[in-house]
Amino acid sequence: MPSAASTERPHIVILGSGFAALTAVRTLRRERVDADITVVSPTPILTYLPSLIWLPAGVRRAEDLRIPLDGFFRRHGVRHLAARVESVSDGGRRVQTTAGEIENDMLLIATGGRYIRKLPGIEHAFIPCEGIASAEAIRDRLASLDTGTVAVGFGANPAEPSAVRGGPMFEFLFGMDTLLRRQGRRDKVDLVFFNASTQPGQRLGPKAVGGLLKQMEKRGIRTQLGHKPVRFEATQVVTEGGAFDADLILFMPGLTGPAWLERSDLPRSPGGFIAAEATCAVKGLERVYVAGDAGSFPGPDWMPKQAHQADLQAEAAARNMAAELAGKPANATFKPELVCIVDTLDAGMLVYRNERRNLALPRLAPLHTLKRVFESHYLKAYRAA
Repeated sequence: MPSAASTERPHIVILGSGFAALTAVRTLRRERVDADITVVSPTPILTYLPSLIWLPAGVRRAEDLRIPLDGFFRRHGVRHLAARVESVSDGGRRVQTTAGEIENDMLLIATGGRYIRKLPGIEHAFIPCEGIASAEAIRDRLASLDTGTVAVGFGANPAEPSAVRGGPMFEFLFGMDTLLRRQGRRDKVDLVFFNASTQPGQRLGPKAVGGLLKQMEKRGIRTQLGHKPVRFEATQVVTEGGAFDADLILFMPGLTGPAWLERSDLPRSPGGFIAAEATCAVKGLERVYVAGDAGSFPGPDWMPKQAHQADLQAEAAARNMAAELAGKPANATFKPELVCIVDTLDAGMLVYRNERRNLALPRLAPLHTLKRVFESHYLKAYRAA
């Protein structure tokens, strides 16, 4: 594939079309960057993953969460290449894709990470945030369950403990509890939460963890804490502390870098992510940046891997890309910030954390509405296009 780098205008290539990638596009154009921009991803569609938690209850349907991006790309003068990334080489200047090779003058990697599927029997568990198909399968299995046990848990990356996404699992857990109560089936379906830690969700802060565990106790959700999962079987969760029966298993493994990274010459962190500076520049490379779950960034151990943090990283990366193209210092950094509403289908618990404060509000009904309002506001720019 010919490179647009041969033209007078610089050619920026962005890998991915999720939160970080789209925020970078908006920021680059807001910074008045006059460059050709190519976005590489399998489809020009944004899947709004935070709302997967509402699919099992029918609050959202698949079509509500798939946002076509063709109009957004046209509005921002972006070319979309429908392809998958296979590797990155030549210090970031060449990207091998399923549609051929593409060169660039500046690269932003925003492909996201991947889940570590090494736990024996992982095929017996549903990974909710893998996408719409997984959430719909959970919906269907839960609807067909007359009696039995649903087990919900999450793991981590042992080489990079911060690479975990536990928040959605609390939401699936509490959402299923609320749904089953509405349906009058809660007394027939047992809910169990399991985790290797005795204080799961520590990145949210101690007050939030205490509140989550109290909610489980109040709702009659059993807990299996402090024992590492060993394997999953078709109807059982086996941990180092023993086994328990489960007719439906939801499990979120820890995260690591994208698979194509293993075939690339980019620097990696101990946990398998792209090693980045505080400016989101990839360590040791020129004009190569990373934002979102694909990267490993300096910051506090509670720094989240979630859409909001990916947006903040993408903004910093795009400002630095604009600065480099203008011959200015590229020294913008992002702030570590956790903002999370743990939704329970009828209410929510707000958690906020930065380097100075940690706030955890109790379960309040208006917070469920607020989360839905935020979804509408966030997607408005893409839907309007």
